[in-house]
Amino acid sequence: MIVTRELDLVELVTPTGESSGSATVAEAHTAPGQLHRAFSVLLIDQLGRILLQQRAATKTRFPLRWANSCCGHPSPGEVVTAAATRRLAEELGVSGVPLTEVGVYLYRAADPATDRVEHEYDHVLIGHTTADLSWETDPNEVADTRWAHTDDLLAELRQGPVDQYAPWLLGVLEVGLAGAPPERGP
Repeated sequence: MIVTRELDLVELVTPTGESSGSATVAEAHTAPGQLHRAFSVLLIDQLGRILLQQRAATKTRFPLRWANSCCGHPSPGEVVTAAATRRLAEELGVSGVPLTEVGVYLYRAADPATDRVEHEYDHVLIGHTTADLSWETDPNEVADTRWAHTDDLLAELRQGPVDQYAPWLLGVLEVGLAGAPPERGP
């Protein structure tokens, strides 16, 4: 069964992140796009690799593009880390990875294939994990997954344009890696 999130509410925000109302996912992503709160999770293993997901073909924005480990929208008033933890479990079947918010990436990107628009105040969260992390993807959300070495991925994205990647990935990586807390050992 395909679950649609297009009728879920998102929190509209000002460019400084102050709440300014709400709209459905569909309304917020209809051109020209309404600025709303979102989150992007980067799962990083001890080898410095980032878990990437290829967005499912059924996505209404940037389907089949490679993106960060998980992304989504908190409901209006929902704590961002709680929403991100919930979506990690829903999309990847991953739980028990503590997430730390490290910054915000503000961007706007129009998808020429679907005429939808991402205009997001994107909270970037980091989760440190191990190379033996196991996951089970929801095929309605994720087409594929892979580990990518941080330096190689950054170099490729900075060469641009790279249409196989989500347009927010480079900005999310730059914010995430600049603000990433060091991994804590046992």
